[in-house]
Amino acid sequence: MAAELGGARVLYVATADVSGDEDLARRVRKHKERRPATWGTVEAGEELSAALGGAGEWGAVLVDSLTLWVSARMISGEDEPETLCIFDRFLDKADSLKSAVILVSDEVGLGVVPESAAGRRFRDLLGLVNQRAAAAVAEVHLCVAGLGVRIK
Repeated sequence: MAAELGGARVLYVATADVSGDEDLARRVRKHKERRPATWGTVEAGEELSAALGGAGEWGAVLVDSLTLWVSARMISGEDEPETLCIFDRFLDKADSLKSAVILVSDEVGLGVVPESAAGRRFRDLLGLVNQRAAAAVAEVHLCVAGLGVRIK
């Protein structure tokens, strides 16, 4: 979808924090190798909207993924209101771009309720981020078994 919207001019906003996780670092390396060489990459930090600084020059912006971004925020000790405030700033900045913005996130509310309090907090916070994202965008697609289903 990103290539369809942006052609060769896609900015990939990476949100994974691979520090201390060799398996995730290996997965990220493989993912980078599969991306087209014409795509740009920027690492998103805590302030997600900062990653959009030069995004106006690109045909499309692909943010992958909100799941990993929320996870990193929780691991850093950031509280829910702060995370939501930062995400709202990101949505405001994304809305001002001429580029198409594609957000990737996992749907965590369809499964079993996590046993741990931390797992439940993560599920709830990511659910709130996903709700805010869905409310702010024109289209929402759910991928099931590799098939995209438009739900908005």
